[in-house]
Amino acid sequence: MKLTAAGFDEFMDRADGAVLVDLIETRGSTPRETGAFMLVSAADALGTIGGGQLEFMAIDAARRLLRDAQAPIQLDVPLGPEIGQCCGGRVTVGLRLIGKAERIGVERRLELAERDAVSVYIMGAGHVGRALAAALAPLPVRPILVDSRAGALQDLPPGITKRLTALPEAEVRAAPPGSAFVILTHEHSLDFLIAREVLERGDASYVGMIGSKTKLASFRSWLRAERVPDTLADGLICPIGGQRVADKRPEVIAALAAAEILVQTARREASPATGMAADSLGNG
Repeated sequence: MKLTAAGFDEFMDRADGAVLVDLIETRGSTPRETGAFMLVSAADALGTIGGGQLEFMAIDAARRLLRDAQAPIQLDVPLGPEIGQCCGGRVTVGLRLIGKAERIGVERRLELAERDAVSVYIMGAGHVGRALAAALAPLPVRPILVDSRAGALQDLPPGITKRLTALPEAEVRAAPPGSAFVILTHEHSLDFLIAREVLERGDASYVGMIGSKTKLASFRSWLRAERVPDTLADGLICPIGGQRVADKRPEVIAALAAAEILVQTARREASPATGMAADSLGNG
């Protein structure tokens, strides 16, 4: 389950005490990064530090700490044959009971994570738009579903922001820098207007439009007719989700597009300052 501020509050309301399990140091190949954390109660857990035997050990230690009301502890765990895991790295796991200070700290971390998540504007709440919003909801991005039809924005899964507007281009102008945009309205001319608006911003982390190579060619022709250089379309991905899977069901397109968006936005965020290159954005 995606760790959110609201989900944390619900977890704590259900739990009769809980432990914060924190990856405070990682060395070598590890399934999660330093700073990843999870919450453990006597009967439940929220979040993950990477799964496998490491997480089983951490949950067991957390429940012993919870049962015995111990002081904070640390586990130094080699991720090798000793525990039946083959990552090859090593992690230091911190465990402490969640009191008032820890709860405030977790809330702050979650608020910062939600604030810093890339906003993904899904322009159009048709079949693919709704499927894409649902696919993105559990991921570390902020999906925003935009449409002019109130009925299309009903009955959405949790974690999706909805925007009812007659002027979708206004949402584009108000979006924060680095946002991602997926354009899939019910009308090609509206798609073109929105795509131009997004591309002229010049700061989007991803710009995709549902369609085909033919639609992309039509968009270039439309740009020329509008006296706009058709090189503007060089920043547009169309069709979305690639063409390796010949399956046009909305849920399949959405899954492929969601993966594409994550890769594109991660590449945009990766920099020498973070020590990450695009090719190293794996899962350990």
